[in-house]
Amino acid sequence: MSKSLATRLSNLDAARLNYGRGCAARVEKLLVALKDAQFDEVEPLIRFHDALLFLRAFPQSHKVLRLTESLLAGIAGQVARLRDSGANMELFDPEQVSGIAGTLITDTFTYEVARWLVHRYPKQLSVAWDFDDQGRQLGVSLPRFLPLLADDSMVEADTPYLDWMGRAAGGRERVLPWIMHRLEDSLGAMLPNTAWYDALRINVSWSLGDSAASRTRARRNPHEMYFHRDPLIRRNQVSLKAELSSPPLPIRKLSPGEGEDVLDMVRDALTVRYRELYGTTRGDPASVVEADVGRAVHIFLWGLPPDRRLPLRAYHAGITFKNGVPINYIEGISLFEWMEVGFNTFYAFREGETAWIYSKVLHLLHQLTDVTCFSVYPYQLGDQNEEAIKSGAFWFYRKLGFRPGRPELLKMTQREEAKMAVQLRHRTSARTLRKLAAGHVFYEFGNGPHGKWDNFSVRNIGLAAQQRMAEKFAGDPEEMCRVTTAALAADLRVDPRQWTPLEQSAFKDFAFVMSLVPEMKSWTSDQKEELAAVIRAKVSASEAGYLRLLQGHHVLREALVKLGSETGRNRH
Repeated sequence: MSKSLATRLSNLDAARLNYGRGCAARVEKLLVALKDAQFDEVEPLIRFHDALLFLRAFPQSHKVLRLTESLLAGIAGQVARLRDSGANMELFDPEQVSGIAGTLITDTFTYEVARWLVHRYPKQLSVAWDFDDQGRQLGVSLPRFLPLLADDSMVEADTPYLDWMGRAAGGRERVLPWIMHRLEDSLGAMLPNTAWYDALRINVSWSLGDSAASRTRARRNPHEMYFHRDPLIRRNQVSLKAELSSPPLPIRKLSPGEGEDVLDMVRDALTVRYRELYGTTRGDPASVVEADVGRAVHIFLWGLPPDRRLPLRAYHAGITFKNGVPINYIEGISLFEWMEVGFNTFYAFREGETAWIYSKVLHLLHQLTDVTCFSVYPYQLGDQNEEAIKSGAFWFYRKLGFRPGRPELLKMTQREEAKMAVQLRHRTSARTLRKLAAGHVFYEFGNGPHGKWDNFSVRNIGLAAQQRMAEKFAGDPEEMCRVTTAALAADLRVDPRQWTPLEQSAFKDFAFVMSLVPEMKSWTSDQKEELAAVIRAKVSASEAGYLRLLQGHHVLREALVKLGSETGRNRH
């Protein structure tokens, strides 16, 4: 890259974060100067691409918007020229930069993602087979779909599996769709399909071309554009307390068709970044809602269909669009008034009003579910996550008002804050940040007692159930299910056989849990009736209703919090 081009690119990198008087004109001038730029290296093109993408989401003017769109439209051609020149295309692969137009996404996708890709992008997919690694599993799995294959695969060391599959599919290029059709036609149930496909570890390549699936071209047409004439909102200008006590956000319920369109865009956005969320792959298009929170920021949230829900916790997922560009994804997993929140802003947009948008996400989640305790996973703070350590993610949450749940980590935080107050240039070391990231942090509001969820984990309830199964039922889950279901039905005076199949499944899950709560036998009849209503609500149209019923069942909350906290982990 020439010195002149390097200088222009560095100037653009700096100018993209400047907003206010004269800033738009400067960015416009830089973009015009880069209109005919030709990149002969991968890294500078990635930097250029991500600067353009940031400006497309946070433009200073109409002209900046038009210029970024024009320059982004030429990225696929730039990538093609680099490929033709013999450049190292693997530099486009890391998830921090993957998904650029003109590149490949290659992965052993899960069954449900692969099935979605086959339905949505069949002509853009190819398979790289590794028969040294896959041969044994293919030999065992494929005979159910390939008549007479066993005569070859069970006794020969050089079975030409691709020939067998290609003949059956009508061509080698049709093998992946053929496999998907056979699974859907033959096995039916999702769990066997998933296990069968995932065991094969099929390496699929997705050629993005210049499609809207690439992060270069991903857009949802907004009703309006927002142009940033003034500096971006900084973290120290955001108050979670004020936000969570502000009036409700305007919400629109989407039609199932609109919901499916949004979910497809989210799947695109995550898959090209080598990511997958349970609630993105399996989201319910009939549950999608949209909140217009201002500044051309639109948050979409949805739940899971009743047959894909978690046994105890409610699940919500979401995505945020800024001026029509997807900029982050959301995950909220809840029980009673407590919600673990995952919030991940895509790399290109992490300097763009992240704290303000996060406050709006928490507001919307509270509005939909009435949760009043938000917690953040240690991974997001930096536990086993060096990217979060480098970015100082712990302090992002702390300065918004979150507190560590573990007393020793709270004391360590306060010592660091005392140092910062005295030494303005003090920076927390990476070693200390790793220690601070070892536990959840919490933000609680409302009138209820705080600290109740500090030591809670649903995993503790699950492990207690396994221990009981080993001790009382010789490790037999079917026997435990039979006994606990009958016992709960007798205690609640209900006949689950009269319930729907999904309600019966939820009843079995709760039966495992309630077998660990012997004090339930002394509950009032009203409390037992309320528990039956909670169980049925687990598979109702919306899990928000389930959460609200849980929030009103105080004795159930006390029992499960005790069971799921560290002090109750070894309870029998």
